[in-house]
Amino acid sequence: MIRSLPKVYPITDIRLSGLSHVEQVERLAAGGATLIQLREKSLSPLEFFQDAKSAVQFAQRRSIRIIINDRSDIALATKADGVHLGQDDLTPEAARRMLGPDAIIGYSTHNLEQARRALSLPIDYLAIGPIFATSSKTDTEPIVGLEGLRSVASIASGLPLVAIGGITAANAPAVIAAGASSVAVISALLTPNNSISQRTRNLVETLGGVNVGSNANAN
Repeated sequence: MIRSLPKVYPITDIRLSGLSHVEQVERLAAGGATLIQLREKSLSPLEFFQDAKSAVQFAQRRSIRIIINDRSDIALATKADGVHLGQDDLTPEAARRMLGPDAIIGYSTHNLEQARRALSLPIDYLAIGPIFATSSKTDTEPIVGLEGLRSVASIASGLPLVAIGGITAANAPAVIAAGASSVAVISALLTPNNSISQRTRNLVETLGGVNVGSNANAN
């Protein structure tokens, strides 16, 4: 279970970074990341399992939490801290039964109505996006914008809220100020891959002084 989120929530991407998941986790951790999602769309399930297992083992030695995107089975097999589910993935109820009461379960939504329905699900945080246009995903939903984010934040009832989609070091403070507990960041941290640690450190430091929205529970 999770009661609050770090303000910076990196998501790994092999295609963008050119690095394995464990290599990305190592560099993100060096920059101060404490909660990292592994997202994989191209490796075989076995390859992803092996890479994710190494990443989880590395993270556990440093008290960093790892969330697996989509694959509850891989989250269970690697002993990751939880899973992040989309609208078309395994249901949160089924994931909770599989992973147990202590697992972190996040859930993606793309509009106010989806977010409203998600509040009754057995989840630990709610994700909303894309906030801005993004190149990290090709199957994106309509842009939510900061006003849409504020609307979702107003009904979140204390549930930690992760904003995702097109978030950069430049616009992240405005996203936090609009009510997000945390910003999920991909491209802005992973490219170029020789500056992942520094980019992460800079964003952690930048958001450390930002006033969060009324619903946020960030550390």
